[in-house]
Amino acid sequence: MNTPVIRVDKVSKQVETHGQPLTILQDVSLEVEQGESIALMGVSGAGKSTLMTLLAGLDVPTSGNIDLLGERLNKLDDEQRAALRASSIGFVFQSFLLVPSLTALENVMLPATIRGEDEDPQRASSLLASVGLSSRETHLPSQLSGGEQQRVALARAFMSKPRVLFADEPTGNLDQHTAATVIDLLFALNRDHGTTLVLVTHDPKLAEQCDRVININAGKVVEAEAAV
Repeated sequence: MNTPVIRVDKVSKQVETHGQPLTILQDVSLEVEQGESIALMGVSGAGKSTLMTLLAGLDVPTSGNIDLLGERLNKLDDEQRAALRASSIGFVFQSFLLVPSLTALENVMLPATIRGEDEDPQRASSLLASVGLSSRETHLPSQLSGGEQQRVALARAFMSKPRVLFADEPTGNLDQHTAATVIDLLFALNRDHGTTLVLVTHDPKLAEQCDRVININAGKVVEAEAAV
């Protein structure tokens, strides 16, 4: 039996607010298999973005264990978790987070640049072509529409050949038509690259395209269901 890409065992997360502990997540357990796409759903404040942050090793739980790609995140220090993210994890956020002074092509190559690797403009160009932006390689973010900027962000996320892609409300800043285009591209890229997808969304139409929907309510997983 294959080892899950992500394993969460009785994870809780508390923070201090006004001197009092506030529980954001409580006793969450779940597993995600290689190549699976899951949607984390819930109302604002339910804890879904916090859970994604923990799954990606951007923060650590107060209690419980999280294994990501066979690594126990709780036992890694900040540098070790950052190295794991740089080598194997991709991110797409609601805000596009492109570097304003870099062209579309340079933004796509940025993960390789940060890791000190060859920039591989050919791969970056191919990824831009896959999201329909071959003619925008030399454009700055300010010269691109919101949908085009998010497509650049998608191409950048796949530049490092991630094994797991985390997407946090990736269409939240887009109009309905543009969002539909970006969604189609996201799932097409995910299939083509065999990536495991963890998607945070409040959009049922987006969630139903995933293999499984995990609903979070008041910090607890209330049900995990197959998408229809």
